[in-house]
Amino acid sequence: MSKTNIWHKSSYSGAQNPNCVEVAEGAHTLMRDTQHRDLGHLTFPATEWDAFLSALRNDTL
Repeated sequence: MSKTNIWHKSSYSGAQNPNCVEVAEGAHTLMRDTQHRDLGHLTFPATEWDAFLSALRNDTL
């Protein structure tokens, strides 16, 4: 995992919603709460993150 992560607002967070999620993508996908960045982040292998997003898109969760 790279020491420098490029964070961006998740496309699943609404434009007017202050309760946003930020992600950094690479070999691992990192996810954090925009308002509480100091609390750290969750880390997922990129393949598992892709499977999760596919399940959401296909409504199979």
